[in-house]
Amino acid sequence: MEFFLLVIIALFSGLVGALVGLGGGIILVPATLFVGLNLGMIPDITPQKVVGLSVVMMIFTGLASTLSFMKSKTVDYKSGLLFFIGSVPGTMLGAWVNKGLDLPSFNLYFGILLIILATILLVRDKLKPVKWFVKNGTQREFTDTEGNTFVYGYPIWFAIILTFCIGFASGLFGIGGGSMIVPAMIILFLFPPHVAVATSMFLVFLSSLVGSASHIYLGHVPWLYTIPVIPGAYIGAKLGAALNKRIKSETLVVVLRVILLLMGIRSIIEGLL
Repeated sequence: MEFFLLVIIALFSGLVGALVGLGGGIILVPATLFVGLNLGMIPDITPQKVVGLSVVMMIFTGLASTLSFMKSKTVDYKSGLLFFIGSVPGTMLGAWVNKGLDLPSFNLYFGILLIILATILLVRDKLKPVKWFVKNGTQREFTDTEGNTFVYGYPIWFAIILTFCIGFASGLFGIGGGSMIVPAMIILFLFPPHVAVATSMFLVFLSSLVGSASHIYLGHVPWLYTIPVIPGAYIGAKLGAALNKRIKSETLVVVLRVILLLMGIRSIIEGLL
């Protein structure tokens, strides 16, 4: 039964993650904790094992999405590699800190993060782009299929500091980091949305390699549960990447805001009680 539940969770996580550039862990972690611990349907699951499972899953969601986005030429490889350099030490530090968290502490901090992410998604469209970072940083250009040219960019030092912080949260909670880097790329660095999503999934793939290595070393990966999660997440990510090219994801983002907010409140209450 738990294998079937994990396939469904992974499929949905991969689909949503690739569609809006979140990586999928933001769905898999709270859903698996709820089904496994609250409903008691996944034996021997712990916050550490869920995070380990999540970062392994995101290798395959990131790979599947990146391969799809490569065909549409929307991945900014140079920016993705730079962001990866900044996120590596943060991811490793987050994975190390994770081993000391008990369930109440994990729920409390994870709930706070979910509410912060829901707030970011809520106000993302209302925030005016910050042009200072583009004017005072390395600039890049992207021309879409309709001939529209976009200019975006960032100061390298700021991008490294930002991705270090995002990498830390990714390693600590197993959420990927796309939920934080995509709004930053769009609002601060003026990335075209489709380039931001594609580059985010490339970064998720690279950072998950490091994150999974750290959690494997720490013994956090429940290998038996990767059997249903990996194919489910890979197929879901392929579907999400395909849908990203065809539909507007705003409706899904609205639903995701509500889900993250409710999950965050529930997680905080459980952490406090």
